Amino acid sequence: METTAEKKYSYKDFESDQEVRWCPGCDDYVILRSVQKALPEMGIDRKDVVFISGIGCSSRFPYYMNTYGMHSIHGRAPAIASGVKLANNDLSVWVITGDGDSMAIGGNHFIHVLRRNIDLNIILFNNKIYGLTKGQFSPTSLVGQKTKSSPYGNTQPPFSAGELAIGAQARFFARIGGNTPKEMTEIFIDAEKFKGTSLIEVMQNCPIFNDGAYSQFTDKAVRADKQLYVEHGKPMIFGTDRNKGLILNKLKLEVATIGENGVTEADILVHDATESDPTLHQMLVRMQDPIVTGIIRMYKDITFEQRENESMEQVKAKSSFHKTDDLFFSGDTYEVH
Repeated sequence: METTAEKKYSYKDFESDQEVRWCPGCDDYVILRSVQKALPEMGIDRKDVVFISGIGCSSRFPYYMNTYGMHSIHGRAPAIASGVKLANNDLSVWVITGDGDSMAIGGNHFIHVLRRNIDLNIILFNNKIYGLTKGQFSPTSLVGQKTKSSPYGNTQPPFSAGELAIGAQARFFARIGGNTPKEMTEIFIDAEKFKGTSLIEVMQNCPIFNDGAYSQFTDKAVRADKQLYVEHGKPMIFGTDRNKGLILNKLKLEVATIGENGVTEADILVHDATESDPTLHQMLVRMQDPIVTGIIRMYKDITFEQRENESMEQVKAKSSFHKTDDLFFSGDTYEVH
């Protein structure tokens, strides 16, 4: 992968000449601009960047990026991206997907790319609805949610993207609101630096078919008290007055107020995103009041490529064949008359 130490990019260098066609007010615009602003900070040559998408509103993304890319098959973007990465390890490969694309038809590919830990990045646009096909319930839609395909209310319990990811052994999981571009940009940069599969779930609002899906967490009036933005090595403190934090009470995380009941800042849990044991990360993912955002898990582990390369070198070392001709001329062969 070439770096751009001499050539400096700006976000405009990553804008394509295609008209961006999402609904007015969609958070997809925020995600697009955040990616375009993050890429110049990564020091990667533009020709080494690839975006692979599946099917859905989010999957128009590669058209809007002045990089290589592919609008691929419904749910199969992780498989295609895996092939791209394994064919050329030097590429910066990004998967663009939605909650339906990744966790419904693409569920199998989604969990296995996380399990394998291939060095690529996945941005999951989670709006809890099928937007492109006009408002059917998705795997993350809430029980009771009324949609065009569930006029009496959805009866299927939703997936939690974070719980599913950590259950599939994801080494990097982050979550961020679709209306927080500064933090989003920083997370994208950290995701690219991470060696292994990184998954960033964006709580993305669909103003047409599921408006306000995350308003109880993301509206500016409540964000400070309803979101806990975690940072590795820092106490998990939040709130308008920065006086609330997480403590561990037996086997549960609880919100405590600093200065009440003898609680001091020293009692607040310090976030360790790099811990190999995912127990606490899973607890953070499950929290709903506040909902936890930021990089929740970032555990360094061997990548799929490293493991495959090591295995290949071991096989080569023991093999008497080093090229195809060695095999062809290794002994008796049949002659057809």
